[in-house]
Amino acid sequence: DVQLVESGGGSVQAGGSLTISCAFSGYTSSSYCLAWFRQVPGKEREGVATIVTGYGGKWYDSSVKGRFTISRDRTKNSIYLQMNSLKMEDSAMYYCAAVTDGSCAAALNAPTSFRYWGQGTQVTVS
Repeated sequence: DVQLVESGGGSVQAGGSLTISCAFSGYTSSSYCLAWFRQVPGKEREGVATIVTGYGGKWYDSSVKGRFTISRDRTKNSIYLQMNSLKMEDSAMYYCAAVTDGSCAAALNAPTSFRYWGQGTQVTVS
């Protein structure tokens, strides 16, 4: 079975940093798209960053560009989201998503295009 397991969420003060992780297993392919989305109650899920596991191409939402960094560890089948200069508006449930049939760049704005999702990890900035 395909599984995505997020970890590393927590509470942090504004201006601080936090890194969350996503371990992905059960899917066999040489290259595919992985992503981080976030959602707050009452709002739609929004794309934060995407990455292609093969060549490492990355795309970011404008709200996090320059502050967040998405990375991958192919040996551990994991991706990470390093979040710096956190703001209160970054508070959300962060979800890891995997495998889209279309462009990984375009998938940043198309959460329904992803086949697999994790359960989420909460990030609270105060």
